[in-house]
Amino acid sequence: MRLFLKTLFSKRVLVAASACIVLAFMTGLRSADPGFLKAMRELTFDYYQRMKPREYEPAPVRIIDIDEASIAEIGQWPWPRTKLANMVETLTDLGAAAIVFDVVFSEPDRTSPAQLRESLGPDVPDDLISSLKSLPDHDAQFASTISQSPVVLGFAVTATHTGDMPRQVAGISYAGDNPVGFLKPFPAVVANLEILQESASGLGSISISEDDQEGVVRRAPLLVTDGQALFPSLTTEALRVAQAAKGLIVRSTGASSETSAGNAAVTAVRIGAYTVPTTASGELWLYYTKDHPERYIPANTLLSDGNLAELAPYIEGQIVLVGASAAGLRDIRATSLGELVPGVSIHAQALEQILFDQFLFRPDWANGLEIIATFAVGAIVILALPAIGSLGTAILATAIVSGLVGGSLYLFWEEGLLIDPVYPAVTSFLVFAASSSLLFFLTEREKKFVRQAFGQYLSPDLVTQLEQSPDQLTLGGEIRPMTILFMDIRGFTPISEQLTPEELVSFLNTLLSPLSDSIQVEGGTIDKYIGDSIMAFWNAPLSVPDHAARACRAGLTMLKVVDKLNDKDAFGFRARNLKTQLVRIGIGLNSGEVCVGNMGSARRFNYSVIGDAVNIASRIESSCKAIGAELLVSEETRNEAPDFAFLEAGEIPLKGKSEPVKLYALLGDRALKNSKEFKELATTHERLMAALKEGRLEDAEKALETAQILAPSLMDFYGRFEDILFDMKAAQNENSAAQ
Repeated sequence: MRLFLKTLFSKRVLVAASACIVLAFMTGLRSADPGFLKAMRELTFDYYQRMKPREYEPAPVRIIDIDEASIAEIGQWPWPRTKLANMVETLTDLGAAAIVFDVVFSEPDRTSPAQLRESLGPDVPDDLISSLKSLPDHDAQFASTISQSPVVLGFAVTATHTGDMPRQVAGISYAGDNPVGFLKPFPAVVANLEILQESASGLGSISISEDDQEGVVRRAPLLVTDGQALFPSLTTEALRVAQAAKGLIVRSTGASSETSAGNAAVTAVRIGAYTVPTTASGELWLYYTKDHPERYIPANTLLSDGNLAELAPYIEGQIVLVGASAAGLRDIRATSLGELVPGVSIHAQALEQILFDQFLFRPDWANGLEIIATFAVGAIVILALPAIGSLGTAILATAIVSGLVGGSLYLFWEEGLLIDPVYPAVTSFLVFAASSSLLFFLTEREKKFVRQAFGQYLSPDLVTQLEQSPDQLTLGGEIRPMTILFMDIRGFTPISEQLTPEELVSFLNTLLSPLSDSIQVEGGTIDKYIGDSIMAFWNAPLSVPDHAARACRAGLTMLKVVDKLNDKDAFGFRARNLKTQLVRIGIGLNSGEVCVGNMGSARRFNYSVIGDAVNIASRIESSCKAIGAELLVSEETRNEAPDFAFLEAGEIPLKGKSEPVKLYALLGDRALKNSKEFKELATTHERLMAALKEGRLEDAEKALETAQILAPSLMDFYGRFEDILFDMKAAQNENSAAQ
């Protein structure tokens, strides 16, 4: 019987281990997210769009199409800049809100008189050269025209060093992490002629997403960077110029109300009245319609002397994009719907999405959710297989996969969310196939015998219990010597009154994050955040023999962190000339035995500490302001960490304690303690404390005066002793008068 039990157990372990290996591999592969997985995922999203493309609605966006017929009528591209100037003048007269060229004018017009003069060679009559010199330059004419119109020009990002850089026209500000620090910089650009750049109302990148270089265009960048500054895309600039907006606002992680999945990311771009959600790289997920002829106006129709009045309703108040659909100009792109369209139409579709608020979202938590779903579905299969058998597990897995696919489709149709159900589904199938196949070969032949063997020795109920492995939650704790820290922001109410709720959250995050790091670097455990306060402890759950010393070091580091934040105005209080410009904190430390463990109910609990030592630590922190010290410790903590620079604050009454508690101001580490200056101060301070205890007021006054000279930075701390001396003198005078 033991042999059969051992065999059965080893087979189950082997099946589970094999399934776990497959699951671990698939989960790890998904976490690594290699290129082919991204391609598979994006194909899924392409099919979603094909199932439910965006419905076309007439929008204030038009394309002046340089098509085959226009080239046949007007001539080979590029057309003379004078012709383009006429186009701009016509569009301006017809009331276009913005005229946007999906073209880069990087070289002078070859039909310009100056260019013709150079191409004619040396044997040219002087009168012809003189005539050419008298003619106006085409590029200058074009520049003059666009300077009087709402024209946006494009520049192209390139890997080849050109020495060109685009001019910054739009002002770009950001809320949160600076996108320049985490967006991938472009190495170089192909820019427009300087004279044209200086005349344009807007300049934007016409390049597609780096992730879409090899195939379907699925994303439209709204921002690009050279590693030093941000530049808008052509779509962004078109919308900005059409609204006569001065600049853009980029929202990223680190901004108030924005959360991060671990990496800095762009979350949205504000363009005038429109807020556009983006990918982490500042790109817009494109939600396509079928290519619609209503978007297009052939260029030859606009440039003809026909009835321009008929075009006015299609131009007035519109964003007009100028681009090419002619096959010879090689600006044809593939969309998620499987269509080949002119590149300019992608800018048009992006603008339509923004204007109609029709977006697709791939939130930064989507990757994490899909990894969790992959692991969870595989784990369910692994756990279900020994419990409900192959058929039951297959039905369960099918139901889960159906739910994933159905849920993903629902989120796409109703919310525009792009969540991939395919990889978790494939993972569940592979885990099921691997585990069920192995289980069949190892156990099916012995299944009946094993059941009979168990039935002979165990009751059915006990067999059922042995097949299951419910998790048991054990409550309780243990008594440990620990050091507890409480930190509070001084004057938090005045600070909160001068900030909006969003600014207050940003302020707390800016302050509490590095303070928490200071605690954790020294091996501390953060128990909780209580509004503007932090509670932490040392020596649990891991043993920390020098817990008091580590807590002292953490407290000193926290004070330095606050000073650095104040010095560089990290909170922006000085920059905004707020009433409260400096932030101060108070820290209390106490050491003693407390109970630590999981506190709460079986459904909800926290790993925390309770005990009198915790209450004393809280009361010590509350005493910092009255004592005039930023960092106070109990005598117990001081005795546990003797290598630090302490000054006795005296015996202080604490709320809830019948007897006063001796407290010490912690000023620095061993280096300060061993310094000549501190030793002199410590000796003087000991004389002060001894004189006060013995009632020698004159000696106490002399010692206090000397201490204040030695430590002018401790005026608040020693100011309290002035009050004590004053009270003692008053009491002495009253006694003398009474006698």
